[in-house]
Amino acid sequence: MQIAVCDDEKETRDMLAEKIRRFYPQAEVILYQSGKELLLRDTQPDILFLDIQMPEKNGMEIARELRRKSRESIIIFVTASDDFVFEAFDVGAFHYLVKPFHNAKFAEVLFNAVKQYEARKELEAAGRKKESPSLVVTSGGQHFTVYLEDIVYAEVFDRKVIIHTLDMDIEYYGKMKDLEKKAGDEFYRPHRAYLVNFNFIRKYDAATIYLKKGLALMAKQNYGEFVKRYLRYIQKKEGR
Repeated sequence: MQIAVCDDEKETRDMLAEKIRRFYPQAEVILYQSGKELLLRDTQPDILFLDIQMPEKNGMEIARELRRKSRESIIIFVTASDDFVFEAFDVGAFHYLVKPFHNAKFAEVLFNAVKQYEARKELEAAGRKKESPSLVVTSGGQHFTVYLEDIVYAEVFDRKVIIHTLDMDIEYYGKMKDLEKKAGDEFYRPHRAYLVNFNFIRKYDAATIYLKKGLALMAKQNYGEFVKRYLRYIQKKEGR
């Protein structure tokens, strides 16, 4: 989660950053001293505390430019005046904090903004997962739903299949050939003990496939077919 503060006053920037880090130490906090500096960024922050009264472009002008790019950022105006409160609705502002404000009020607004951000992410994930093929595996008495697109690679070890995603490793009793059939064309079995997802390949040679997490062995007799299948996947992905 990325939270930004855009304010021309250093004291205010540092004060807001300190409060944010106190409540959400895991968040990435980015500080901007001008709207121009903020607008030069290719990506928008998830949550933005934006001053209105700044030199050159004021906060409202900056918010309008941001909205022309995307409506994703949760914008919270922070200002010493309530003159622009009605204009804030025009740019879909989440809240309008008038300085000076109490810590409790700031915490309330920040918590609610984070809740909205998390709810949006859950909806996005649910929409993606709803359409994604998956399988259910049983490991340690627990049932796990594994989405195929999240599998980096799978390997066989001691009569178990171990599925590796970016977030976790799940091992279960099963057969690699069954997983291979389920996985489809975006996967390839370069070695009897490995199944790899083309989407997570970083580089490869005749002996090893290096993935975003871990690596898989390449059987010499499979190398030629692997290269053909991988290049076909890349061409399809790029729409050629």
